[in-house]
Amino acid sequence: MNNQTPTDEQTAILTRLFGVAGLPILITGGGRGIGAMMAEALVRAGARVYIVGRSAEVLTKTAASLSEHGHCVAIVGDLSAEQGIESVVARYGEHETSLHALINNAGTVWGAPIEEYSGERFAKVLTVNLVAPFELAVRFLPALRASASAGNPARIINVGSTDGTLPPRYETYAYSASKAGLHMLTRHLAHRLRHENIVVNTIGPGLFETKMTAFRFRTDEAAAEARAEIPVGREGSADDAGGAALFLCSRASAYITGAVLPVDGGYASLR
Repeated sequence: MNNQTPTDEQTAILTRLFGVAGLPILITGGGRGIGAMMAEALVRAGARVYIVGRSAEVLTKTAASLSEHGHCVAIVGDLSAEQGIESVVARYGEHETSLHALINNAGTVWGAPIEEYSGERFAKVLTVNLVAPFELAVRFLPALRASASAGNPARIINVGSTDGTLPPRYETYAYSASKAGLHMLTRHLAHRLRHENIVVNTIGPGLFETKMTAFRFRTDEAAAEARAEIPVGREGSADDAGGAALFLCSRASAYITGAVLPVDGGYASLR
């Protein structure tokens, strides 16, 4: 095993390529699940992280825990309502005048047999998963532009899903449609903002153990069945989610825009 201490040169290049220290980053749905995993990695790397969610209790607990390792502030807001989006933007503005990265991670899901899948439920899922990311991107443009530079662009990072690429086996029609729409919205925004030093990309997660996917881990047999569907044989970890976020927020990804980065153990490409 090589336990050699990194040289100054090695540390310098890692900092230049992957350093995010001091950069302001906002993550919606950052109180739990994949959002909290990304938030932890970015906080520990020195970013000034703001996490957004509906539950003050969940956000406060997560922010308090992450604040032991760096800068993390909770912003409570309901992204399913226009006034909630306005409140999030305004409260962020009380802390920062610029925004390096907007990570649109908040999402919701609902499933039901097709005959029982109401238009009202369909619209609610689309509002949170697709409309809100667009609204936030538009409203945060002034702050993103204030941070953007040719050498280190500002970022919009949307969190999609393998369900936006492959039809899922579950009857979650609005969820898969919203994620497929989010993937295209990423490309559209990337094209529109390509001359403004703002890059736009998507993280496409596969299976992670979260509140949303808890039913897939309800028994050892169910978990084994879920893992058997993934080419690498396991669910995603906190390092997998955090590493993807760190890469897309850092200088190392400055030449990438309009892309979907699969973080799915090969699920969408090797099945």
